[in-house]
Amino acid sequence: MLSNSVLQRLASWCPWLLRDEPKLKQPVKVLVTGAAGQIGYAIVPMIARGLMLGLDQPVVLHMLDIPRMADALNGVRMELVDAALPLLRGVVSTTDEAEAFQGVNFAVLIGGWPRKEGMERKDLIAKNVAIYKSQAAALQQHAAPNCKVLVVANPANTNALVLKEFAPAVPARNITCLTRLDHNRALGQIAEKLGVHVGDVRNAVVWGNHSSTQFPDASHATARTEHGERPVRELVADDKWLSEEFVVTVQQRGAAVMKARKQSSSLSAASAACDHMRDWILGTPKGTWVSMGVYSDGSYGVPDGIFYSFPVTCEKGEWSIVQGEFLLFCQVDSNGSTTFS
Repeated sequence: MLSNSVLQRLASWCPWLLRDEPKLKQPVKVLVTGAAGQIGYAIVPMIARGLMLGLDQPVVLHMLDIPRMADALNGVRMELVDAALPLLRGVVSTTDEAEAFQGVNFAVLIGGWPRKEGMERKDLIAKNVAIYKSQAAALQQHAAPNCKVLVVANPANTNALVLKEFAPAVPARNITCLTRLDHNRALGQIAEKLGVHVGDVRNAVVWGNHSSTQFPDASHATARTEHGERPVRELVADDKWLSEEFVVTVQQRGAAVMKARKQSSSLSAASAACDHMRDWILGTPKGTWVSMGVYSDGSYGVPDGIFYSFPVTCEKGEWSIVQGEFLLFCQVDSNGSTTFS
């Protein structure tokens, strides 16, 4: 039997040897569409490592892509096997929608028609309507009851609406779209401005669409300092920066990344999708809200029947729009654009 001194040395050298392993839950099935693409390639190991659903949640990954990406998709599958990830209990890689959606508990829809140079927005929407109409049928027919869906592919709000319209048996509350990337960008800009850790900043909000028309809002954001938690507006002490440079930087961050990398945001988008699902399923910390694209219930004057980014809190797998905090200055016109007084 090992002595206490030996155990202590072992613990200092290799703490993982003696740590308590979490009691694992039953495996769940998680679908990622567009899994052979840049965001898909970034997100699947995050999911398999527990960054989305928790370190106690084993997963079976379902990966879908189009037929011409079949070889690349198989390469991703091989890499997942080679990574020897303890929480990964199986991998399904397929180009068949019915097989991909079969029994899935969570779906992250990244696959979509990309906007190309010279392409009109209406043409992009038409291409994606066809894709999401087909996936809506597969979702409704093959996914597990109460499957939770996150739409990442742009235009995310529109794609989410198409999915909702063509999968009427799926509760609208179970379909969301990604604005967490914009939310995280807002937190990052505030943290850099104040010289604090991004984990010390909370309750920024992104209103609207994941597009250049979004409105990043720091009016209720706070930051932890050595003197306690204080309003960001007070700490920044520069309303011009908050209303102009901050807003424009967050709105145009995707374009800036594209210009620098010659590719759209991938790692940050994958991380944001994990954040979105984790908070939705596991809950937001007390006193903290996040931004999610959800089906409008008319809150803050936003028209019913559209997907729109609101501040939300989450508990027990359900989201709730934060009520009342912004009524004094938030105004939304009939087309969903947000203005502030």
